[in-house]
Amino acid sequence: MHPLAGDAGFRRYFRLAGQTSLIAVDSPPDKENNPAYIHVAMAFQRHGVSTPKILAVDFANGFFLLEDFGRQLLHPELLAGSVAEECSPARLSAANYYQQAESVLLDIQAVEPTPRVFPAYDAERLQLEMDLFADWFVGQLLGVQLDDQERAMLRELFSRLIESALEQPQVVVHRDYHSRNLMLLDDGALGVIDFQDAVVGPITYDLVSLLKDCYLRLPREQVISRALDYKKRLETGLFMVPVSDDQFMRWFDLIGLQRHIKVLGIFARLSLRDGKQAYLKDLPLVIRYALEAAQGCETAQGCEADRGDVAGQAFYSWFIERIEPLLPEQDWYSDWRSAGDNHR
Repeated sequence: MHPLAGDAGFRRYFRLAGQTSLIAVDSPPDKENNPAYIHVAMAFQRHGVSTPKILAVDFANGFFLLEDFGRQLLHPELLAGSVAEECSPARLSAANYYQQAESVLLDIQAVEPTPRVFPAYDAERLQLEMDLFADWFVGQLLGVQLDDQERAMLRELFSRLIESALEQPQVVVHRDYHSRNLMLLDDGALGVIDFQDAVVGPITYDLVSLLKDCYLRLPREQVISRALDYKKRLETGLFMVPVSDDQFMRWFDLIGLQRHIKVLGIFARLSLRDGKQAYLKDLPLVIRYALEAAQGCETAQGCEADRGDVAGQAFYSWFIERIEPLLPEQDWYSDWRSAGDNHR
């Protein structure tokens, strides 16, 4: 058994070498929802989404035996493909990989949203996620105690973000759909992993996870172009009643703000509670995404601060005045304004 790099949860993975390589998973049943993994995997597979085949399960001890999807994550291929437009015949361009990932996402969004398998991404769940920001990023990591006025500002912003999330068409959401949870398989297809937290939620959530990836950054113009191209695919496939481009991009950026506020809290918690320090180096890019969206990048025309939502503007101003001066003291800090630019 050869230990493999884990994910953000409590699961441990091992590769079993043999005539057919397999993956053994130690997933503590008191910390992980193992039945959800099985149910979501089966639902995805029924709709043509490639997830590792489940060969054996021991629910009492939290052990799985899975098909081995290999070693090739999509993430390094996107990094390599984004550097040069010209790629060797054996390697697709980054644009082609994104197109492929978006096609898989359409398959996920076509999965039947059975309540028994996919809980609702409701207001309570969205709120609890964003509360991690104040608790772990602001309070625990930076040591800032918020006053009543600051908490009221956050409540107002979070209320607006929840409202935007719930007004979108609701579909099955992977909930962490990015380049480190997609794998290149031997047959050229994309395999999907880390899907057990899937829910029914906003139609733009997984798209923003892919195009505003916490581990690599696309230029804003490419994000807009890809997002609006995906919107056309949604409308053509009757996944969504047509809306204006501006409305779609507003949904896209505001759910991105919700996600990245949540991720700031989660990455801080992973470091402080779980000892996973590597996530801290990705905080500057997540900060950049959050502040760009809060500043007013909610339309297809780009970022213009004077067009931003009032609550987002208040958050942006507060963060710049209250939080940003504390960041250079952190060991993990680099300038958020250029975070991710070296990935191009």
